[in-house]
Amino acid sequence: MNNPRQHSGRIAVVTGAASGIGLQVAQDLAQQGAMVCIVDRNGAAAEEAAQAIAQAGGRAAAFVVDLADMEAVQAMLGRLGRQFPAIDILVNNAGIVSTQPALDVGLPQWNATLAVNLTAPMVLTQHVLPGMRAKGWGRIVNVSSISGVRAGTGRLAYGTSKAALIAMTGQFAIESAEWGVTVNAIAPGFVDTPMIRTLHGSSRQSTYMDVCPMNRFCSAEEVASAVLFFASDQASFITGQTLGVDGGYLASGLFMRNLFDIPAATPARAPAA
Repeated sequence: MNNPRQHSGRIAVVTGAASGIGLQVAQDLAQQGAMVCIVDRNGAAAEEAAQAIAQAGGRAAAFVVDLADMEAVQAMLGRLGRQFPAIDILVNNAGIVSTQPALDVGLPQWNATLAVNLTAPMVLTQHVLPGMRAKGWGRIVNVSSISGVRAGTGRLAYGTSKAALIAMTGQFAIESAEWGVTVNAIAPGFVDTPMIRTLHGSSRQSTYMDVCPMNRFCSAEEVASAVLFFASDQASFITGQTLGVDGGYLASGLFMRNLFDIPAATPARAPAA
């Protein structure tokens, strides 16, 4: 039976938690009793998110850092460690994306994307695992993407980083399983978040909906529900897995919504006897 306050007394770290999926995850973890550390590069938004959680009766603290800057990340982890020596839940949610042809991706963009989407999660995971091992309990959830499972146009740096994040999930999972720690990944489809609206705009939505069997965008709440499941006591024997939260996109193959409206695709009737 699910315990609505199952994370009481636990410390959770959520990156990219000032908006979108990360904010929803932070709010949900706080409702379940966790003290939530909101890690984001937008200091004002991070503080606002922490205050909103506190006003709703939860507990939260903001930690401002650019995850592309490894020196800054190490300094932030020092501050985090002094305030919260042991972390129970880590959600590596922060990510950056740009859409451009593969031949146009420059080294600065490539390096920045991998730094935020892959290297920072590795560094944060290494930071929290010793404390989880000592406690004999821990939950790590990496927010990957459908672009990490199947290639997409204009996703060279982003898709590569998210595919590597899925692979890294398995690597950490098998080495930490005997400590009572689970490491899993989420692969969301197109989620209605500020990042997606900024990147694609509303005019592109119909294109993506056409290849999604559910014919709609995912909500941040739906992704957060999957994250919360992996972070729960109910998922204690699940590790090294990647869960698509994508409305059937990854399962669909060649999906043609109007296939059976095409005359040539309509089965011919058997000849009359």
